[in-house]
Amino acid sequence: MTGVSEPSAAQRTNEAQASGPPSEASIHRGPRGGWTDVGSRRLGYLFAVIAVSLFSTSPALVRYAPLVGPIEVTFWRLLTGAATILIVSSIVSPRGDARSGAGPGINFRAIATPKFAIYGLLVALHFGSYIASLGFTSTAHSLAITYTAPVFVAMFAHVFLHESIRPQAWIGIAIAVAGAVFLTGFEPTLTTRSLIGDGMALFTAVTFGIYSIIGRQARNQHTLFEYAFGVYLWGAIWLLPAAIWSMGGSTYDVVSGLAIIALGVAPLGTGHTLYNAALRRIPATAANIIAMLEVIGGVILTAWLFGEMPTSTSIAGAGVILAGILIVVWEPSST
Repeated sequence: MTGVSEPSAAQRTNEAQASGPPSEASIHRGPRGGWTDVGSRRLGYLFAVIAVSLFSTSPALVRYAPLVGPIEVTFWRLLTGAATILIVSSIVSPRGDARSGAGPGINFRAIATPKFAIYGLLVALHFGSYIASLGFTSTAHSLAITYTAPVFVAMFAHVFLHESIRPQAWIGIAIAVAGAVFLTGFEPTLTTRSLIGDGMALFTAVTFGIYSIIGRQARNQHTLFEYAFGVYLWGAIWLLPAAIWSMGGSTYDVVSGLAIIALGVAPLGTGHTLYNAALRRIPATAANIIAMLEVIGGVILTAWLFGEMPTSTSIAGAGVILAGILIVVWEPSST
């Protein structure tokens, strides 16, 4: 989804609500006292664009490992993502405290808890279903449906946290749902297989919505690196038994191996960090709009590399969905 694909924009927005610790200074503020407002915003937009560019590579990288099962791809991706976060954290926050269980920017004791295990399970289901969906349906369908995640975040927050939904957001939800119906119901090339993939993409959005709601408090209690490392590592732990069991039926080569490593390093590890750094410098609405370009970037990249051209129905349906999501995430100016 990313983020969301990655996993989606809502998660990244929620994660950015937690203030960054001083140890993350090299990412979250400029040298010698901070950037000017203009300089900080420019850097934030640059971070966001780079991050979304990395997110857009996810569908193509999955396509480069066609003979590796989705459970294994997800396992290696989460494990590599956790390792990337740990390395980056070590660079920007090299000091740790062995007595407290704190490593470089990460308190390992803090993530060795049942709640982090639950977050990791949801992350494993989220990324696993997304990667699996790409084996059944097109990139356009998978990304567009996955990007309905903000709809589920808003609805779950309304039902379980009793948060109000703005009338504008209800309109956006209705438009997004209509777009999803159009995308699947009027697709001339729709098959049972692609419908299964669309269902997996929808499950991706739903699991993200659940994960976003129950993990909201934890994101405000842990540093960016600590939270990301914890959920990715736990996700990999959950998938380890199934990944070992399925390895006998998979075929690895140099290309697929490099693609899987890149999935963890680029869109998940690096992209995640840059996007959350951007969210601390620019308005969440602007970051969400930039994030939606992942759908366009992902479709263009897979079309260029694999000749996977979207149908006119896919383009129209995805456009309606993104318009609805734009209405949902848009925050009116208070001025």
